[in-house]
Amino acid sequence: MDEDSPETCWPPATRPERLAFVAADTATAQEEKLRLSRRYGNCAQEEAEVIICLGGDGFMLETLRLVMDQSVPVYGMNCGSVGFLMNPLDEEDLLERLAVTQSAKLHPLHMKAVCTDGSVHEAEALNDVFLFRETRQAAKIRIEVDGRERLPELICDGILVATPAGSTAYNLSAHGPIVPLSGNLLPLTPISAFRPRRWRGALLPSNAVVTFTILEQEKRPVAAVADFTEVRDVKTVSIQENRNRSVTLLFDPGQSLSERIIAEQFSA
Repeated sequence: MDEDSPETCWPPATRPERLAFVAADTATAQEEKLRLSRRYGNCAQEEAEVIICLGGDGFMLETLRLVMDQSVPVYGMNCGSVGFLMNPLDEEDLLERLAVTQSAKLHPLHMKAVCTDGSVHEAEALNDVFLFRETRQAAKIRIEVDGRERLPELICDGILVATPAGSTAYNLSAHGPIVPLSGNLLPLTPISAFRPRRWRGALLPSNAVVTFTILEQEKRPVAAVADFTEVRDVKTVSIQENRNRSVTLLFDPGQSLSERIIAEQFSA
């Protein structure tokens, strides 16, 4: 596969030897980091061939944000709860397992939010960007795609745009579609839509630019969230995939991210 393929094999010339371990601030993750560091060594992140992330999906997203644009891939070991982006916690034969992993290349969404006070905030998200009402009253949002109005008014609790990797997270909970990595699609999913009552969202090409305009901003204030960044009292929010930035995740054979996304569609 070419280098822009979302998922490829990642066989290094030799098994990686320089590992950097990072761990969530939990007893389990910290204890595992100590054991693995004693066994395999723990080099500085800037010298690592692979970064080993110990924690859950939330900590993995934090780690990926920190290594964005670096050439070093990240291999997660689940010390959390769900662990959709993680591999099983296993201390044995780690170097051998890393030599046969598969990689997934992920591009973030870029959010540009303009607030009612005129301030501009930009952030990136590997999971999703979502808008949500700040008060008891439903939000009213106009939706444009590539500069063309597609929905003049959506009355809802909120709306989100997800990456394919993030399509199994909040997007799925909001009854949005799961999207394969190779699909080059972005789910656009309403959150508790009231009008149009039967609108269930859309699948957009990955190069689409989505613009949300908040209607009745003073009466119905809305916040925007890009992974870990929250901006309140937004006026307009534009979202598009940033193909100039990427991160690489590693997965055990047979447990690739594409396989997990497909399997999630058949789970109970």
